[in-house]
Amino acid sequence: MSNFASLKSSSNLDKLTKAIEQLNSNQNNQDSNEDNFWRPEVDKAGNGYAVIRFLPAPAVDGDDGLPWTKIYTHGFQGPGGWYIENSLTSLNQKDPVSEYNSELWNSGIEANKEIARKQKRRLTYISNVLIIEDPKHPENNGQVKLFKFGKKIFDKITDAMNPPPEFGETPVNPFDLWKGANFKLKIRKVEGYQNYDKSEFDAPTALYDGDDAKLEALWKSEYSLKQFLDPKEFKSYDELKVRLTRVLGAPATTAKTSTVETATPSVSEPSIEPSLDEDEDMALFNSLAEEI
Repeated sequence: MSNFASLKSSSNLDKLTKAIEQLNSNQNNQDSNEDNFWRPEVDKAGNGYAVIRFLPAPAVDGDDGLPWTKIYTHGFQGPGGWYIENSLTSLNQKDPVSEYNSELWNSGIEANKEIARKQKRRLTYISNVLIIEDPKHPENNGQVKLFKFGKKIFDKITDAMNPPPEFGETPVNPFDLWKGANFKLKIRKVEGYQNYDKSEFDAPTALYDGDDAKLEALWKSEYSLKQFLDPKEFKSYDELKVRLTRVLGAPATTAKTSTVETATPSVSEPSIEPSLDEDEDMALFNSLAEEI
């Protein structure tokens, strides 16, 4: 069990900054109880607003935990139906879709590259948050929830912790209970997709006016993040391979074209420029999952 006193004595900013650097240098499940997750509701025009506070690594995960976890997923449709699965690359293991996409990409054929783009991994982060203000559902105010978000919001967290020197801003650890900051989540519909560009952090302030008793109780009420990377929550490589083959309607072991013979599959999935922001990808993925 983590020590609350040590949580207060250090903002962990250096630790989190190093973790983000590791994420950026390595480009290469959900809880069964969906009630634990919070999703902001938008109006008919696709706009929404809420205020949340990102929380530190949960006590149940121990001192080595980070305040976020990340999961890669694949969601696409083939002749044999939908493929919506967590990727084993989340566990730094080989995944049949990533291998197949690598083969497609390395073929050098633009048509194959386009297929790989449509089947690319989608990155989702999960963190604990305190709902400060949920205008659509005020009953959520004051509750701790799990929050899924994409790269755009994660970039805003990174920018808060590592502001450009020329901005003259003081680095802030958004996950700190005392010196962190509330996050104003502003959702707009831009070109048919949810956009988070206007979202921003408030000035740093302590939660509960720095009342340690309340803050410790809040910290201990957080949900485990390590549960989402439990190998038991992922299908095996062989199970995913069978599913992929069924969805593709053909063996998924090779990208068969007249010029693929010289292709050399890479170990990890290639870096594919997304057609949508990761947050928009995530919204699309969630809508697909709800349809099947």
